[in-house]
Amino acid sequence: MKPLASLSLDLDNQWSYMKTHGDAGWESFPSYLDLLVPRVLDFLAARGLRITFFIVGQDAALEKNRAALAAIAAAGHEVGNHSFHHLPWLHLYAEEEIERELAQAEEAIAAATGQLPRGFRGPGFSLSAATLAVLSRRGYRYDASTLPTFLGPLARLYYLMTARLSAEEKRRRKRLFGTFGEGLRPLAPYRWRLGERKLLEIPVTTMPVLRTPIHLSYLLYLGQYSPGVARRYFQAALALCRSGKIGPSILLHPLDFLGGDDIDALRFFPAMRRPSGDKVRQVSDHLAQLGGSFRVVTMGEHAAALEGEADLPERAARFRAAGAGAGA
Repeated sequence: MKPLASLSLDLDNQWSYMKTHGDAGWESFPSYLDLLVPRVLDFLAARGLRITFFIVGQDAALEKNRAALAAIAAAGHEVGNHSFHHLPWLHLYAEEEIERELAQAEEAIAAATGQLPRGFRGPGFSLSAATLAVLSRRGYRYDASTLPTFLGPLARLYYLMTARLSAEEKRRRKRLFGTFGEGLRPLAPYRWRLGERKLLEIPVTTMPVLRTPIHLSYLLYLGQYSPGVARRYFQAALALCRSGKIGPSILLHPLDFLGGDDIDALRFFPAMRRPSGDKVRQVSDHLAQLGGSFRVVTMGEHAAALEGEADLPERAARFRAAGAGAGA
């Protein structure tokens, strides 16, 4: 039998990209979920795939999004918690604030989908010891917030150069996407030690050895220059995962299925000048590559398989001091 690989989609909405970029108008919570969700669900159904959707609580709290989000659970997919406000500096929050953020998201997501999320991914891969403590206390099965890459500071530099932010807003975001030290985190799943408790961590997989990203948005970025290079790059990454006995966890984003022909306001995002049909065909090709080497499952199914492994490594939950609460 093929080894397991998990597939997930961070369901960031149009308003969250606009807010992060510093664009006006995000406060009205513009949404593309009515366009995106049917397109993604049809795509997955045609390929017999069930995945995990990490949902933002603010979207689940709005009536206009309820039908689209309910369709995800009705199609048999797992739903996870992607925080309520989708603030990439969640790692700066005090534990009490994180508790409120996760609880509010859980309530909204469960009301919209009928599923209580038991997996979490921090917005912008934000993670702290306080977050892990809250997740463990609230009965989560796994966290999926680590991205082991050395490129975080470069991503932050690009973001700060292109976003329309004040000096104060840039100061608050100075630790986004982590440090070069993130590249030293494990690629394979492990357990966090949290006092007497433990919590499973399933990292977003990066290229073994090089630690460069292999999520689909990065492959689409490469593909706009050379689809062949993107394909060979991903094939090499999957081969390294197989040889290193790493069951990859591959990440999708909404903009992997949307193009500039769908959402003109998001043309600032890498690869958003490509038409959606072109992007969807490339995503299909890469997922066929993934399915050729691995059996693709939800993150919850991946976690269930890992829970039976007694020899998973363990790590202490040590992070750089985050400081006091940052507020919403």
